[in-house]
Amino acid sequence: MYEFHVGNFINAVVYALLGIVILIGSFLLVDKLTPYDLWKELIESKNLALAVVVGAMSLGIGIIIAAAVH
Repeated sequence: MYEFHVGNFINAVVYALLGIVILIGSFLLVDKLTPYDLWKELIESKNLALAVVVGAMSLGIGIIIAAAVH
């Protein structure tokens, strides 16, 4: 059986939180760089095309962060 190592668990949690913080920060940066409010367009205007683009952007940034953290 494999032993449970607390250090490995703490490392995984720290890297997961770091990745989430970077992903949120990158979304906010893209939101600031665009000429309109992304959140308002997504929630209030229900812009489906923008939602697809933001989702693809989030997946792409998430993959980059996962590769960098790994």
